[in-house]
Amino acid sequence: MRIGKEYNQQELADLQKTAVLDKAMMRSLDYLARRPRSEWEVRDYLRRKEYDSPTIDTILSKLSNYGYIDDVKFAQAWVSNRRLLKPTSLRRLRQELAQKHVSREDVEKALEDDEGDESIVLLELIQKKQQQSRYQDQQKLIAYLLRQGFNYSDVKAALETEEA
Repeated sequence: MRIGKEYNQQELADLQKTAVLDKAMMRSLDYLARRPRSEWEVRDYLRRKEYDSPTIDTILSKLSNYGYIDDVKFAQAWVSNRRLLKPTSLRRLRQELAQKHVSREDVEKALEDDEGDESIVLLELIQKKQQQSRYQDQQKLIAYLLRQGFNYSDVKAALETEEA
């Protein structure tokens, strides 16, 4: 490229296609810079930005080759982050990752590496919530724990352990 050069139709079309790909790639990288994303999230983002399917596929392929998109790593980071920030049940983690369209296989691989013990997580959450005045009523506490994805039988057993 140089100033004053004239382009034929094919060269102009190629330059326009390259410009669209470059812009889509930059938008994707900016989107990924905020936090890790699943492949589906990036695909959906590009779809909302009205890129066509071949462009989206090209960008996702490049991002995957560079290692910026990997659903297993994304799921591992998600589980690690959620465990670090607050006690979360395995059921809830599976549900959140399913909402991000991470495959079951990738979710299970990520949960295999999870070192969190569900019963310990549940006990920690019970202790934390019992300190709050609104969860002094055991039924409210049970309802909260069930909404967080814990099994009723596990909740009852943990509460009995806590009382003993």
